[in-house]
Amino acid sequence: MKASQYFSMSLFLLILLISCPWLISANPHLNNFLGCLDSFYSNDIFKVIYTQNNASYSSVLNATIQNLRFSTPTTPKPLVIVTPLQTSHIQATIRCSRTNGLNLRIRSGGHDFEGLSYVSQVPFVVLDLTNFRSVKIDVKNKVAWVQSGAILGEFYSEIAKRSRTLAFPAGICHTVGVGGYLSGGGYGLLLRKYGLAVDNVIDAVFIDVNGRILKRKSMGEDLFWAIRGGGGGSFGVVLSWKVKLVSVPSTVTVFTIRKTLEENATNLVHQWQSVGHKLPGDIFSAVTMRKVNRNGKPTILVAFSSFFLGETNALITLMKARFPELGLKKEHCTEMSWIESILYFGQIQNKSIDVLLDRSYKSPLNAPWFKTKLDYVKNPIPKAGFEKIWSKLYEEDAETAAMAFIAYGGKMAEIPESATPFPHRDGNLYHIAYTVGWDGEENTKSQRYMNWIRKFYSFMTPFVSKSPRGAYVNYRDDDIGTNKKKGETSYAKASVWGRKYFKNNFEKLIYIKTKVDPHNFFKHEQSIPVSV
Repeated sequence: MKASQYFSMSLFLLILLISCPWLISANPHLNNFLGCLDSFYSNDIFKVIYTQNNASYSSVLNATIQNLRFSTPTTPKPLVIVTPLQTSHIQATIRCSRTNGLNLRIRSGGHDFEGLSYVSQVPFVVLDLTNFRSVKIDVKNKVAWVQSGAILGEFYSEIAKRSRTLAFPAGICHTVGVGGYLSGGGYGLLLRKYGLAVDNVIDAVFIDVNGRILKRKSMGEDLFWAIRGGGGGSFGVVLSWKVKLVSVPSTVTVFTIRKTLEENATNLVHQWQSVGHKLPGDIFSAVTMRKVNRNGKPTILVAFSSFFLGETNALITLMKARFPELGLKKEHCTEMSWIESILYFGQIQNKSIDVLLDRSYKSPLNAPWFKTKLDYVKNPIPKAGFEKIWSKLYEEDAETAAMAFIAYGGKMAEIPESATPFPHRDGNLYHIAYTVGWDGEENTKSQRYMNWIRKFYSFMTPFVSKSPRGAYVNYRDDDIGTNKKKGETSYAKASVWGRKYFKNNFEKLIYIKTKVDPHNFFKHEQSIPVSV
Protein backbone atom coordinates (compact mmCIF):
# COMPACT_ATOMS: atom_id res chain seq x y z
CA MET A 1 0.00 0.00 0.00
CA LYS A 2 1.37 3.41 -0.96
CA ALA A 3 2.09 6.07 1.66
CA SER A 4 -0.71 8.23 0.29
CA GLN A 5 -3.14 5.36 0.72
CA TYR A 6 -2.01 4.79 4.32
CA PHE A 7 -2.51 8.48 5.01
CA SER A 8 -5.92 8.48 3.37
CA MET A 9 -7.13 5.49 5.41
CA SER A 10 -5.74 6.89 8.65
CA LEU A 11 -7.39 10.22 8.00
CA PHE A 12 -10.68 8.47 7.22
CA LEU A 13 -10.62 6.47 10.46
CA LEU A 14 -9.61 9.51 12.49
CA ILE A 15 -12.50 11.54 11.11
CA LEU A 16 -14.84 8.59 11.56
CA LEU A 17 -13.90 8.04 15.19
CA ILE A 18 -13.97 11.72 16.07
CA SER A 19 -17.38 12.15 14.45
CA CYS A 20 -18.77 8.83 15.69
CA PRO A 21 -16.93 7.60 18.80
CA TRP A 22 -19.45 4.78 19.16
CA LEU A 23 -17.72 3.07 16.22
CA ILE A 24 -14.62 2.19 18.27
CA SER A 25 -14.48 -1.59 18.55
CA ALA A 26 -12.08 -4.32 19.53
CA ASN A 27 -13.57 -6.51 16.81
CA PRO A 28 -11.09 -6.74 13.93
CA HIS A 29 -13.85 -7.66 11.45
CA LEU A 30 -15.67 -4.42 12.21
CA ASN A 31 -12.56 -2.24 12.25
CA ASN A 32 -11.38 -3.66 8.95
CA PHE A 33 -14.83 -3.17 7.47
CA LEU A 34 -14.85 0.49 8.53
CA GLY A 35 -11.36 0.96 7.21
CA CYS A 36 -12.35 -0.47 3.87
CA LEU A 37 -14.98 2.26 3.52
CA ASP A 38 -12.11 4.70 2.97
CA SER A 39 -12.25 4.11 -0.77
CA PHE A 40 -15.92 5.10 -0.76
CA TYR A 41 -15.67 7.88 1.82
CA SER A 42 -18.24 10.65 1.69
CA ASN A 43 -19.42 13.04 4.39
CA ASP A 44 -22.83 11.43 4.76
CA ILE A 45 -21.46 7.92 5.32
CA PHE A 46 -21.68 8.53 9.09
CA LYS A 47 -25.46 8.77 8.83
CA VAL A 48 -25.88 5.21 7.65
CA ILE A 49 -23.59 3.17 9.94
CA TYR A 50 -24.87 1.58 13.16
CA THR A 51 -22.67 -0.64 15.31
CA GLN A 52 -23.62 -2.39 18.53
CA ASN A 53 -22.20 0.51 20.54
CA ASN A 54 -24.54 3.01 18.93
CA ALA A 55 -27.56 4.13 20.94
CA SER A 56 -29.82 3.69 17.90
CA TYR A 57 -28.51 0.24 16.95
CA SER A 58 -31.27 -1.78 18.64
CA SER A 59 -34.10 0.41 17.41
CA VAL A 60 -32.78 0.24 13.83
CA LEU A 61 -32.33 -3.54 14.03
CA ASN A 62 -35.73 -4.19 15.61
CA ALA A 63 -37.71 -1.66 13.58
CA THR A 64 -38.81 -4.16 10.95
CA ILE A 65 -38.37 -7.52 12.66
CA GLN A 66 -41.77 -9.12 12.13
CA ASN A 67 -41.24 -12.49 13.84
CA LEU A 68 -40.03 -12.22 17.43
CA ARG A 69 -38.72 -15.78 17.31
CA PHE A 70 -35.66 -14.09 15.81
CA SER A 71 -35.35 -11.23 18.27
CA THR A 72 -34.16 -12.85 21.49
CA PRO A 73 -31.12 -12.26 23.71
CA THR A 74 -29.42 -15.29 22.12
CA THR A 75 -30.20 -14.38 18.50
CA PRO A 76 -26.95 -13.51 16.64
CA LYS A 77 -26.72 -9.79 15.91
CA PRO A 78 -25.00 -8.02 13.00
CA LEU A 79 -21.64 -6.37 13.62
CA VAL A 80 -22.94 -3.37 11.75
CA ILE A 81 -26.16 -2.24 10.07
CA VAL A 82 -25.86 -0.05 6.98
CA THR A 83 -28.91 1.95 5.90
CA PRO A 84 -27.70 3.38 2.58
CA LEU A 85 -28.79 6.76 1.30
CA GLN A 86 -27.22 6.41 -2.13
CA THR A 87 -26.10 3.69 -4.51
CA SER A 88 -22.41 4.15 -3.68
CA HIS A 89 -23.14 3.17 -0.06
CA ILE A 90 -24.49 -0.17 -1.30
CA GLN A 91 -21.52 -0.71 -3.57
CA ALA A 92 -19.18 0.05 -0.67
CA THR A 93 -21.02 -2.33 1.64
CA ILE A 94 -20.77 -5.16 -0.88
CA ARG A 95 -17.10 -4.51 -1.55
CA CYS A 96 -16.09 -4.14 2.09
CA SER A 97 -18.10 -7.13 3.30
CA ARG A 98 -16.58 -9.24 0.57
CA THR A 99 -13.03 -8.01 1.19
CA ASN A 100 -13.25 -8.75 4.91
CA GLY A 101 -15.03 -12.09 4.73
CA LEU A 102 -18.27 -10.84 6.27
CA ASN A 103 -21.60 -12.38 5.41
CA LEU A 104 -24.05 -9.83 3.96
CA ARG A 105 -27.77 -10.01 4.71
CA ILE A 106 -30.13 -7.82 2.66
CA ARG A 107 -33.31 -6.54 4.30
CA SER A 108 -36.16 -4.61 2.73
CA GLY A 109 -39.14 -5.23 5.02
CA GLY A 110 -38.01 -7.78 7.61
CA HIS A 111 -40.73 -10.33 6.82
CA ASP A 112 -38.52 -13.32 6.06
CA PHE A 113 -40.32 -16.13 7.90
CA GLU A 114 -37.02 -17.59 9.15
CA GLY A 115 -35.31 -14.26 9.80
CA LEU A 116 -32.65 -14.82 7.14
CA SER A 117 -32.60 -11.16 6.07
CA TYR A 118 -31.23 -10.07 9.44
CA VAL A 119 -29.79 -13.14 11.22
CA SER A 120 -26.65 -15.15 10.44
CA GLN A 121 -24.59 -17.70 12.36
CA VAL A 122 -21.29 -16.15 11.17
CA PRO A 123 -20.03 -12.53 11.49
CA PHE A 124 -22.29 -10.44 9.29
CA VAL A 125 -23.49 -7.06 8.09
CA VAL A 126 -27.14 -6.11 7.49
CA LEU A 127 -27.78 -3.96 4.45
CA ASP A 128 -31.13 -2.37 5.31
CA LEU A 129 -32.79 -0.73 2.28
CA THR A 130 -35.32 1.29 4.28
CA ASN A 131 -34.13 4.57 2.72
CA PHE A 132 -34.55 3.23 -0.82
CA ARG A 133 -38.33 3.65 -0.93
CA SER A 134 -39.11 5.88 -3.88
CA VAL A 135 -42.28 5.13 -5.87
CA LYS A 136 -42.91 6.70 -9.28
CA ILE A 137 -46.24 6.07 -11.00
CA ASP A 138 -46.84 6.59 -14.74
CA VAL A 139 -50.61 6.44 -15.12
CA LYS A 140 -50.58 7.08 -18.85
CA ASN A 141 -48.36 4.09 -19.64
CA LYS A 142 -49.62 1.97 -16.72
CA VAL A 143 -46.16 1.34 -15.29
CA ALA A 144 -44.31 2.18 -12.08
CA TRP A 145 -40.77 2.19 -10.74
CA VAL A 146 -40.64 1.18 -7.09
CA GLN A 147 -37.52 0.82 -4.96
CA SER A 148 -36.89 -2.32 -2.92
CA GLY A 149 -37.08 -0.59 0.47
CA ALA A 150 -40.63 0.63 -0.08
CA ILE A 151 -43.37 -1.36 1.62
CA LEU A 152 -46.39 -2.57 -0.32
CA GLY A 153 -48.60 -0.06 1.49
CA GLU A 154 -46.50 2.87 0.27
CA PHE A 155 -46.66 1.52 -3.26
CA TYR A 156 -50.43 0.96 -3.11
CA SER A 157 -51.04 4.43 -1.68
CA GLU A 158 -49.17 6.09 -4.52
CA ILE A 159 -51.21 4.14 -7.06
CA ALA A 160 -54.49 5.05 -5.33
CA LYS A 161 -53.59 8.75 -5.24
CA ARG A 162 -53.41 8.78 -9.01
CA SER A 163 -56.06 6.34 -10.14
CA ARG A 164 -59.06 4.41 -8.84
CA THR A 165 -58.85 1.96 -11.74
CA LEU A 166 -55.20 0.89 -11.56
CA ALA A 167 -53.69 -1.62 -9.14
CA PHE A 168 -50.79 -4.01 -8.70
CA PRO A 169 -51.24 -7.77 -8.14
CA ALA A 170 -49.46 -8.15 -4.81
CA GLY A 171 -50.31 -9.12 -1.24
CA ILE A 172 -52.53 -7.86 1.58
CA CYS A 173 -49.89 -7.45 4.31
CA HIS A 174 -48.97 -3.84 3.65
CA THR A 175 -45.74 -3.70 5.70
CA VAL A 176 -44.00 -6.30 3.51
CA GLY A 177 -40.96 -4.87 1.74
CA VAL A 178 -41.15 -4.75 -2.05
CA GLY A 179 -37.63 -6.11 -2.55
CA GLY A 180 -38.03 -9.39 -0.69
CA TYR A 181 -41.60 -9.82 -1.88
CA LEU A 182 -40.80 -9.59 -5.58
CA SER A 183 -37.65 -11.66 -5.19
CA GLY A 184 -39.77 -14.64 -4.15
CA GLY A 185 -42.78 -14.38 -6.47
CA GLY A 186 -45.61 -12.68 -4.60
CA TYR A 187 -49.29 -13.69 -4.66
CA GLY A 188 -52.34 -11.63 -3.75
CA LEU A 189 -55.97 -10.87 -4.48
CA LEU A 190 -55.35 -10.53 -8.22
CA LEU A 191 -53.35 -13.72 -8.81
CA ARG A 192 -56.16 -15.48 -10.69
CA LYS A 193 -56.61 -12.45 -12.98
CA TYR A 194 -53.03 -11.26 -13.50
CA GLY A 195 -50.77 -13.92 -12.02
CA LEU A 196 -48.06 -13.29 -9.47
CA ALA A 197 -46.42 -9.96 -8.79
CA VAL A 198 -43.26 -11.12 -10.61
CA ASP A 199 -45.30 -11.97 -13.69
CA ASN A 200 -45.76 -8.22 -14.00
CA VAL A 201 -42.13 -7.10 -13.54
CA ILE A 202 -40.63 -5.72 -16.77
CA ASP A 203 -37.26 -4.27 -15.69
CA ALA A 204 -35.03 -3.84 -12.66
CA VAL A 205 -31.96 -1.99 -11.41
CA PHE A 206 -29.48 -4.44 -9.91
CA ILE A 207 -26.04 -4.32 -8.26
CA ASP A 208 -23.93 -7.43 -8.72
CA VAL A 209 -21.10 -8.87 -6.62
CA ASN A 210 -18.60 -6.63 -8.43
CA GLY A 211 -20.59 -3.48 -7.73
CA ARG A 212 -21.80 -3.06 -11.29
CA ILE A 213 -25.16 -1.37 -11.79
CA LEU A 214 -27.21 -3.33 -14.30
CA LYS A 215 -30.64 -3.14 -15.88
CA ARG A 216 -32.52 -5.79 -17.80
CA LYS A 217 -30.64 -5.28 -21.05
CA SER A 218 -27.18 -5.21 -19.47
CA MET A 219 -27.78 -8.04 -16.98
CA GLY A 220 -29.20 -10.35 -19.63
CA GLU A 221 -32.39 -12.38 -19.69
CA ASP A 222 -31.05 -15.24 -17.55
CA LEU A 223 -30.28 -13.06 -14.54
CA PHE A 224 -33.46 -11.04 -15.05
CA TRP A 225 -35.36 -14.34 -14.97
CA ALA A 226 -33.60 -15.48 -11.78
CA ILE A 227 -34.27 -12.37 -9.69
CA ARG A 228 -38.01 -12.60 -10.40
CA GLY A 229 -38.85 -15.43 -8.01
CA GLY A 230 -35.52 -17.14 -7.27
CA GLY A 231 -35.50 -15.85 -3.70
CA GLY A 232 -33.71 -12.89 -2.15
CA GLY A 233 -30.09 -12.85 -1.06
CA SER A 234 -28.67 -15.17 -3.74
CA PHE A 235 -27.64 -13.09 -6.73
CA GLY A 236 -27.07 -9.49 -5.67
CA VAL A 237 -29.02 -6.42 -4.60
CA VAL A 238 -32.07 -5.28 -6.54
CA LEU A 239 -32.40 -1.53 -6.04
CA SER A 240 -35.67 -0.99 -7.88
CA TRP A 241 -38.26 -2.67 -10.07
CA LYS A 242 -40.24 -1.53 -13.08
CA VAL A 243 -43.68 -3.12 -13.03
CA LYS A 244 -46.85 -3.15 -15.08
CA LEU A 245 -49.90 -1.71 -13.36
CA VAL A 246 -53.12 -3.58 -14.03
CA SER A 247 -56.68 -2.44 -14.65
CA VAL A 248 -59.41 -2.89 -12.04
CA PRO A 249 -62.96 -1.53 -11.94
CA SER A 250 -63.65 1.45 -9.72
CA THR A 251 -65.91 -0.78 -7.63
CA VAL A 252 -65.02 -4.27 -6.41
CA THR A 253 -67.02 -6.55 -4.14
CA VAL A 254 -65.91 -8.61 -1.15
CA PHE A 255 -67.65 -11.05 1.14
CA THR A 256 -66.97 -13.44 4.01
CA ILE A 257 -69.40 -16.19 4.98
CA ARG A 258 -68.65 -18.14 8.16
CA LYS A 259 -69.88 -21.65 8.88
CA THR A 260 -69.25 -24.08 11.71
CA LEU A 261 -69.19 -27.86 11.44
CA GLU A 262 -72.74 -27.87 12.73
CA GLU A 263 -73.70 -25.62 9.80
CA ASN A 264 -72.49 -28.00 7.09
CA ALA A 265 -68.95 -26.58 6.86
CA THR A 266 -67.36 -29.94 6.04
CA ASN A 267 -69.49 -30.51 2.98
CA LEU A 268 -69.04 -26.92 1.83
CA VAL A 269 -65.25 -26.88 2.04
CA HIS A 270 -65.08 -30.29 0.39
CA GLN A 271 -67.18 -28.98 -2.49
CA TRP A 272 -65.20 -25.73 -2.69
CA GLN A 273 -62.19 -27.77 -3.79
CA SER A 274 -63.95 -28.55 -7.06
CA VAL A 275 -65.24 -25.00 -7.52
CA GLY A 276 -62.58 -22.49 -6.48
CA HIS A 277 -59.99 -23.12 -9.21
CA LYS A 278 -62.67 -23.18 -11.94
CA LEU A 279 -64.18 -19.79 -11.12
CA PRO A 280 -63.55 -16.92 -13.57
CA GLY A 281 -60.26 -15.08 -13.12
CA ASP A 282 -62.14 -12.05 -11.79
CA ILE A 283 -62.63 -13.88 -8.47
CA PHE A 284 -60.12 -14.49 -5.70
CA SER A 285 -61.39 -17.28 -3.45
CA ALA A 286 -60.07 -18.38 -0.06
CA VAL A 287 -61.16 -20.57 2.84
CA THR A 288 -59.74 -20.32 6.36
CA MET A 289 -60.19 -22.78 9.22
CA ARG A 290 -59.52 -22.62 12.95
CA LYS A 291 -60.87 -23.97 16.23
CA VAL A 292 -63.32 -21.79 18.18
CA ASN A 293 -65.68 -22.20 21.13
CA ARG A 294 -69.39 -21.80 20.49
CA ASN A 295 -71.85 -22.06 23.37
CA GLY A 296 -69.13 -23.56 25.54
CA LYS A 297 -68.27 -26.28 23.04
CA PRO A 298 -65.31 -26.48 20.62
CA THR A 299 -65.98 -26.52 16.90
CA ILE A 300 -64.22 -25.59 13.67
CA LEU A 301 -65.04 -22.23 12.13
CA VAL A 302 -64.68 -22.17 8.35
CA ALA A 303 -64.69 -18.77 6.61
CA PHE A 304 -65.31 -18.49 2.85
CA SER A 305 -63.95 -15.19 1.53
CA SER A 306 -63.87 -13.72 -1.96
CA PHE A 307 -62.78 -10.63 -3.83
CA PHE A 308 -64.56 -9.87 -7.11
CA LEU A 309 -63.67 -7.44 -9.87
CA GLY A 310 -67.20 -6.14 -10.27
CA GLU A 311 -70.39 -5.19 -8.47
CA THR A 312 -72.53 -7.21 -6.07
CA ASN A 313 -75.34 -8.23 -8.42
CA ALA A 314 -72.93 -9.75 -10.94
CA LEU A 315 -71.14 -11.66 -8.18
CA ILE A 316 -74.35 -13.08 -6.73
CA THR A 317 -75.48 -14.24 -10.16
CA LEU A 318 -72.14 -15.92 -10.74
CA MET A 319 -71.99 -17.65 -7.36
CA LYS A 320 -75.58 -18.90 -7.64
CA ALA A 321 -74.56 -20.60 -10.87
CA ARG A 322 -71.20 -21.97 -9.67
CA PHE A 323 -71.58 -22.53 -5.92
CA PRO A 324 -75.24 -22.18 -4.90
CA GLU A 325 -74.75 -24.28 -1.77
CA LEU A 326 -72.77 -21.45 -0.18
CA GLY A 327 -75.94 -19.34 -0.10
CA LEU A 328 -74.39 -15.98 -1.00
CA LYS A 329 -76.82 -13.10 -0.51
CA LYS A 330 -76.63 -9.35 -0.98
CA GLU A 331 -76.28 -8.72 2.74
CA HIS A 332 -73.04 -10.74 2.76
CA CYS A 333 -71.43 -8.41 0.20
CA THR A 334 -69.69 -5.08 0.50
CA GLU A 335 -68.70 -2.85 -2.40
CA MET A 336 -65.53 -0.80 -2.15
CA SER A 337 -62.46 0.31 -4.08
CA TRP A 338 -59.45 -1.94 -4.72
CA ILE A 339 -57.34 -0.05 -2.19
CA GLU A 340 -60.04 -0.46 0.46
CA SER A 341 -60.08 -4.20 -0.18
CA ILE A 342 -56.46 -4.36 0.99
CA LEU A 343 -57.60 -3.13 4.41
CA TYR A 344 -60.56 -5.54 4.40
CA PHE A 345 -58.47 -8.64 3.77
CA GLY A 346 -55.67 -7.33 5.96
CA GLN A 347 -58.22 -7.27 8.80
CA ILE A 348 -57.54 -3.58 9.42
CA GLN A 349 -60.67 -2.11 10.96
CA ASN A 350 -61.70 1.47 11.68
CA LYS A 351 -58.65 2.91 9.93
CA SER A 352 -58.29 5.16 6.91
CA ILE A 353 -56.12 4.09 3.99
CA ASP A 354 -53.38 6.27 5.48
CA VAL A 355 -52.57 3.29 7.71
CA LEU A 356 -50.93 1.76 4.65
CA LEU A 357 -48.08 4.25 5.13
CA ASP A 358 -47.43 3.06 8.68
CA ARG A 359 -44.30 0.91 8.46
CA SER A 360 -44.49 0.02 12.16
CA TYR A 361 -48.06 -1.30 12.03
CA LYS A 362 -48.32 -4.81 13.45
CA SER A 363 -50.57 -6.86 11.24
CA PRO A 364 -53.28 -8.96 12.93
CA LEU A 365 -52.63 -11.58 10.25
CA ASN A 366 -49.64 -12.87 12.23
CA ALA A 367 -49.00 -13.21 15.95
CA PRO A 368 -45.79 -11.65 17.37
CA TRP A 369 -44.19 -15.12 17.43
CA PHE A 370 -45.16 -17.55 14.68
CA LYS A 371 -44.25 -20.48 12.47
CA THR A 372 -45.73 -20.93 9.00
CA LYS A 373 -45.62 -23.71 6.41
CA LEU A 374 -47.16 -24.11 2.96
CA ASP A 375 -48.33 -26.93 0.69
CA TYR A 376 -49.86 -27.34 -2.76
CA VAL A 377 -52.90 -29.51 -3.43
CA LYS A 378 -53.44 -31.24 -6.78
CA ASN A 379 -56.33 -33.56 -5.89
CA PRO A 380 -59.33 -32.86 -3.65
CA ILE A 381 -59.02 -33.95 -0.03
CA PRO A 382 -61.80 -36.50 0.70
CA LYS A 383 -64.42 -35.80 3.34
CA ALA A 384 -62.88 -38.45 5.57
CA GLY A 385 -59.63 -36.50 5.31
CA PHE A 386 -61.31 -33.37 6.60
CA GLU A 387 -62.70 -35.28 9.57
CA LYS A 388 -59.15 -36.26 10.45
CA ILE A 389 -57.96 -32.67 9.96
CA TRP A 390 -60.65 -31.42 12.34
CA SER A 391 -59.53 -33.89 14.97
CA LYS A 392 -56.00 -32.50 14.72
CA LEU A 393 -57.24 -28.92 15.05
CA TYR A 394 -59.11 -29.93 18.22
CA GLU A 395 -55.82 -30.84 19.92
CA GLU A 396 -54.75 -28.71 22.86
CA ASP A 397 -51.55 -27.49 21.19
CA ALA A 398 -53.54 -26.34 18.15
CA GLU A 399 -55.30 -23.61 20.12
CA THR A 400 -53.54 -20.90 18.09
CA ALA A 401 -53.39 -22.75 14.76
CA ALA A 402 -55.09 -21.78 11.50
CA MET A 403 -55.22 -23.04 7.93
CA ALA A 404 -55.90 -21.08 4.74
CA PHE A 405 -56.78 -22.46 1.30
CA ILE A 406 -56.10 -20.10 -1.64
CA ALA A 407 -57.63 -21.13 -4.99
CA TYR A 408 -55.41 -21.25 -8.07
CA GLY A 409 -56.56 -21.67 -11.68
CA GLY A 410 -57.32 -18.66 -13.87
CA LYS A 411 -54.18 -16.85 -15.03
CA MET A 412 -52.04 -19.03 -12.79
CA ALA A 413 -52.90 -22.06 -14.91
CA GLU A 414 -51.98 -20.25 -18.14
CA ILE A 415 -48.40 -19.29 -17.28
CA PRO A 416 -45.74 -21.99 -17.92
CA GLU A 417 -43.78 -23.39 -14.97
CA SER A 418 -40.55 -22.15 -16.52
CA ALA A 419 -41.71 -18.55 -17.13
CA THR A 420 -40.18 -17.50 -13.80
CA PRO A 421 -38.43 -19.50 -11.05
CA PHE A 422 -41.81 -19.89 -9.29
CA PRO A 423 -43.07 -23.20 -10.77
CA HIS A 424 -46.36 -23.92 -8.98
CA ARG A 425 -48.79 -23.15 -11.77
CA ASP A 426 -51.16 -25.39 -13.75
CA GLY A 427 -52.41 -28.52 -12.00
CA ASN A 428 -52.62 -26.98 -8.53
CA LEU A 429 -56.15 -26.64 -7.18
CA TYR A 430 -55.03 -24.43 -4.32
CA HIS A 431 -52.30 -23.93 -1.78
CA ILE A 432 -52.57 -24.43 1.97
CA ALA A 433 -50.86 -22.10 4.43
CA TYR A 434 -50.53 -23.42 7.99
CA THR A 435 -49.76 -21.01 10.80
CA VAL A 436 -49.34 -21.29 14.53
CA GLY A 437 -48.73 -18.13 16.54
CA TRP A 438 -48.43 -16.94 20.11
CA ASP A 439 -47.71 -13.87 22.18
CA GLY A 440 -45.21 -13.22 24.95
CA GLU A 441 -47.40 -14.61 27.70
CA GLU A 442 -47.52 -17.95 25.88
CA ASN A 443 -43.81 -18.11 25.09
CA THR A 444 -43.34 -20.94 27.57
CA LYS A 445 -45.50 -23.03 25.21
CA SER A 446 -43.56 -22.07 22.08
CA GLN A 447 -41.87 -25.43 21.62
CA ARG A 448 -45.19 -27.21 21.99
CA TYR A 449 -46.68 -25.05 19.24
CA MET A 450 -43.65 -25.61 17.01
CA ASN A 451 -43.84 -29.35 17.55
CA TRP A 452 -47.55 -29.35 16.78
CA ILE A 453 -47.23 -27.62 13.39
CA ARG A 454 -44.38 -29.91 12.37
CA LYS A 455 -46.41 -32.99 13.27
CA PHE A 456 -49.45 -31.59 11.49
CA TYR A 457 -47.37 -30.90 8.38
CA SER A 458 -46.25 -34.52 8.44
CA PHE A 459 -49.85 -35.66 8.92
CA MET A 460 -50.89 -33.74 5.77
CA THR A 461 -48.43 -35.63 3.56
CA PRO A 462 -51.01 -37.93 1.87
CA PHE A 463 -53.17 -34.98 0.80
CA VAL A 464 -50.62 -32.69 -0.87
CA SER A 465 -48.20 -32.56 -3.80
CA LYS A 466 -45.48 -35.17 -4.09
CA SER A 467 -42.13 -35.75 -5.80
CA PRO A 468 -41.34 -33.10 -4.81
CA ARG A 469 -43.64 -31.88 -2.07
CA GLY A 470 -43.96 -28.26 -3.17
CA ALA A 471 -43.07 -25.24 -1.04
CA TYR A 472 -43.01 -21.46 -1.59
CA VAL A 473 -39.80 -19.53 -1.05
CA ASN A 474 -41.61 -16.45 0.28
CA TYR A 475 -43.05 -18.74 2.97
CA ARG A 476 -39.54 -19.77 3.87
CA ASP A 477 -39.33 -22.91 5.98
CA ASP A 478 -35.96 -24.13 7.22
CA ASP A 479 -37.52 -27.44 8.30
CA ILE A 480 -37.37 -28.61 4.67
CA GLY A 481 -33.58 -28.31 4.54
CA THR A 482 -30.77 -25.76 4.73
CA ASN A 483 -27.26 -25.09 3.56
CA LYS A 484 -24.42 -25.28 6.03
CA LYS A 485 -24.02 -22.29 8.35
CA LYS A 486 -21.40 -20.63 6.13
CA GLY A 487 -23.51 -21.12 3.02
CA GLU A 488 -21.41 -23.79 1.34
CA THR A 489 -23.29 -26.94 0.53
CA SER A 490 -23.44 -29.87 -1.82
CA TYR A 491 -25.79 -30.03 -4.75
CA ALA A 492 -27.45 -33.08 -3.22
CA LYS A 493 -28.05 -31.27 0.08
CA ALA A 494 -29.37 -28.10 -1.56
CA SER A 495 -31.61 -30.06 -3.92
CA VAL A 496 -33.65 -31.32 -0.97
CA TRP A 497 -35.10 -27.88 -0.34
CA GLY A 498 -34.34 -26.32 -3.73
CA ARG A 499 -36.54 -28.64 -5.75
CA LYS A 500 -39.42 -28.12 -3.32
CA TYR A 501 -39.31 -24.38 -3.91
CA PHE A 502 -38.39 -24.35 -7.61
CA LYS A 503 -38.90 -27.88 -9.04
CA ASN A 504 -36.97 -28.22 -12.33
CA ASN A 505 -36.16 -24.50 -12.33
CA PHE A 506 -33.62 -25.15 -9.57
CA GLU A 507 -31.07 -26.39 -12.12
CA LYS A 508 -31.27 -23.17 -14.09
CA LEU A 509 -30.98 -21.08 -10.93
CA ILE A 510 -27.74 -22.91 -10.02
CA TYR A 511 -26.36 -22.30 -13.51
CA ILE A 512 -27.13 -18.56 -13.29
CA LYS A 513 -25.81 -18.28 -9.74
CA THR A 514 -22.53 -19.88 -10.77
CA LYS A 515 -22.20 -17.46 -13.68
CA VAL A 516 -22.96 -14.20 -11.80
CA ASP A 517 -21.57 -14.99 -8.32
CA PRO A 518 -19.05 -17.83 -8.82
CA HIS A 519 -17.43 -17.46 -5.38
CA ASN A 520 -20.82 -17.57 -3.62
CA PHE A 521 -20.54 -14.24 -1.81
CA PHE A 522 -24.31 -13.74 -1.58
CA LYS A 523 -25.35 -16.65 0.59
CA HIS A 524 -27.54 -17.73 3.46
CA GLU A 525 -29.11 -20.91 4.79
CA GLN A 526 -31.36 -21.31 1.75
CA SER A 527 -29.56 -19.35 -0.94
CA ILE A 528 -28.97 -20.82 -4.38
CA PRO A 529 -25.62 -22.68 -4.36
CA VAL A 530 -22.94 -22.61 -7.04
CA SER A 531 -22.18 -25.72 -9.04
CA VAL A 532 -19.00 -27.58 -8.11
